[in-house]
Amino acid sequence: MVRAVRTWLRRALAATAAAVVLPGLTAAVEAVPSANAFSRPGLPVEYLDVYSTAMGRNVRVQFQPGGAAAPTFQPGGGGDKAVYLLDGLRARDDYNGWDIETPAFEWFLDSGIATVMPVGGQSSFYTDWYSPSSFNNQPYTYKWETFLTSELPQWLAAHKQISTVGNGVVGVSMSGSAALILAAFHPAQFRYAASLSGFLNPSAPFMQQAIRVAMLDAGGYNVDNMWGAPWDGAWRRNDPIAQVGKLVANNTRLWIYCAPGGVTPVDVNADPNQVFAAHSLEAMAWKSNKDFQAAYLGAGGTNATFHFPAAGNHAWPYWGEQLQALKPDLIATLNG
Repeated sequence: MVRAVRTWLRRALAATAAAVVLPGLTAAVEAVPSANAFSRPGLPVEYLDVYSTAMGRNVRVQFQPGGAAAPTFQPGGGGDKAVYLLDGLRARDDYNGWDIETPAFEWFLDSGIATVMPVGGQSSFYTDWYSPSSFNNQPYTYKWETFLTSELPQWLAAHKQISTVGNGVVGVSMSGSAALILAAFHPAQFRYAASLSGFLNPSAPFMQQAIRVAMLDAGGYNVDNMWGAPWDGAWRRNDPIAQVGKLVANNTRLWIYCAPGGVTPVDVNADPNQVFAAHSLEAMAWKSNKDFQAAYLGAGGTNATFHFPAAGNHAWPYWGEQLQALKPDLIATLNG
């Protein structure tokens, strides 16, 4: 799969210089990693199958309790706080990318914060779709927002004593915008939201077309079944720049990270083809993050950390570094 995507990208680049950035969104930076990056055996990680009435199927969820530091469960919404870690465009159906690519469970072990990793959702943007994807004969309709904000938190409260309020959500790439949108429309559940290299302007005409191409490449998904035609209001409803006022009004604690591309020591041992693709992706995300910052500050927002380094690529090692960097801020916010 990785080789096929790289071949497709090279052909597109050779065909026309105008296609340089657009195919970059489809490059498989998040594709098929090796299994040797899994967190060490012996961690108290559970594999939950939570039924989604909205999707008509079980959804796998990787879960780690908060540990000894967690507060005692209180009926009516209290209990352990949790961080929901969302996957990227090429989310797999066996494990969440955060567990495949980083020791995130290690980092949150005994932190007092439970770790929730939904599995699957390739090309879903973790949103509620209008209908099943018509291009790949999807047998059900994605209803990820409903699952993440209603079905899953209710199940976790009943079975794992996880609070339905005051949690955090972290998204990367595809799910960066989703994390902010979930917090914007569900502020009681998510008081903390982080976007790492997210594309924060999906309703912009160029991004609409880039997303279309990316979703076709990642599983053959049809974007029209997600948010409808380009002029449909669902595009702006799921656009963090368009919804920035809600995040400001909710006083949601935000952590926004993006880099302009470019090689750093993190890329020393990386595949050169993946570094090229990662540079294109991060450069595409960069402007939308700067525009989000301007919109946020213009709306009077004061509760966000913006981290825009001089260089960096669209890849898991950078997102792992950022999760470690934001962890103290997240824990302090959820415990505040």
